[in-house]
Amino acid sequence: MSQQTETTDGAGVAESGNDTLTVTDNRTGQTYEIEITDGTVRAMDFRQIKVSEDDFGLMTYDPAFTNTASCRSAITYIDGDKGILEYRGYPIEQLAEQSTYLEVAYLLIHGELPTSEQLDQWTHDITIHTFVHENVKEFVGGFRHDAHPMGMLLGSVGALSTFYPDANEIKDPDNRMIQTIRLIAKMPTLAAFAYRHTQGQPYVYPDNDLKYPGNFLNMMYKMTELKYEPDPRLERALDILFILHADHEQNCSTNAVRAVGSSQVDPYSATAAGVAALYGPLHGGANEAVLRMLKRIEKKENIRDFMQGVKDGNERLMGFGHRVYKNYDPRAKIIKKATDDVFEVTGVNPLLEIALELEKIALEDDYFVSRKLYPNVDFYSGLIYEALGLPVSMFPVMFAIPRTSGWIAQWLEMVEDKEQKIARPRQIYTGDRTRDYVPLDQRG
Repeated sequence: MSQQTETTDGAGVAESGNDTLTVTDNRTGQTYEIEITDGTVRAMDFRQIKVSEDDFGLMTYDPAFTNTASCRSAITYIDGDKGILEYRGYPIEQLAEQSTYLEVAYLLIHGELPTSEQLDQWTHDITIHTFVHENVKEFVGGFRHDAHPMGMLLGSVGALSTFYPDANEIKDPDNRMIQTIRLIAKMPTLAAFAYRHTQGQPYVYPDNDLKYPGNFLNMMYKMTELKYEPDPRLERALDILFILHADHEQNCSTNAVRAVGSSQVDPYSATAAGVAALYGPLHGGANEAVLRMLKRIEKKENIRDFMQGVKDGNERLMGFGHRVYKNYDPRAKIIKKATDDVFEVTGVNPLLEIALELEKIALEDDYFVSRKLYPNVDFYSGLIYEALGLPVSMFPVMFAIPRTSGWIAQWLEMVEDKEQKIARPRQIYTGDRTRDYVPLDQRG
């Protein structure tokens, strides 16, 4: 099939009307009408394009799904060129300023913001399910003391499927909802247990008197005090971070949840797939790379040389630019404000001065502006996590806690989508064919 624009003899690819695509296969001269729906053509419609009856038909090749829609979704909308992020139609800026994470989680799961009564019930349901079975403590305790917290989270989330074997009844709406509540409720507990294990400290049970982010801080940092009282500024900053990380369309980990979930496995196993994808440095570990970069720059006086090294191709500017956003990441603007409240409590991180100067240069220098290298959410989140006293190994865990609500919202949507089938991508085979077997004693 030719990829040229329309020519005078009708060859190539051209739009025919507003809702179809006329495709002429230059190998055969045959013309096909492909329907356009929502600005998209179905890949399977190209299978009718053949050179002979026994031809398999035309496939599309798209490594990493850079231009392929794998689903229809009504959860998260992103316009990367304009720097827009919306959950269920609500701008992220409004949600971060006026909402709480549990309210946003309800929105993602149910599609609408809750009433006061609905939010109270939702909060109650989440709160009373934050405890985990005592055997989970033993399970986490079985890891080495130096095990990566993300690896522990991955294992323990997957293990929950063995504690709730009825979770595989995914066609039952009530069953799906109780598993949804359990996952959102227990993820902070599992994350805190993983952290305390790495520190050699006893696990702290949830405190049902505390709010969702405050309870997490309690399970992380409580020592000998009878009652842990989280600083409201840290609690609110963490709540905002959770809101910003709740969902982000069809990213790597969400795609993993949907792909594994398409086999109709239980939601714990599907969520574990999301944790595994987030474990990778190209996904959940990006803010760690920012922190390493800032520490290596060391002081403001070294910034100019570092930025020149970036231009020369000898350095990498971490935390700038995004696969989707070609404008200022809206989450970065919000998180930048949250750093003020955090540092008011913890003291200013000296790396912040370096970060602010880097941002200033990048937003003024034509080299970075022309390449649309704007700060993304990872640029400031690592500074906040470090200010909270977290080791870098915990950074992706902090990402996984709020993203659970997004993963489950996507999973629920997929389960009810009649168009969804088990994920099974095609391939272009490039290996040998029809080789004769060579006995072992005759191989070179």
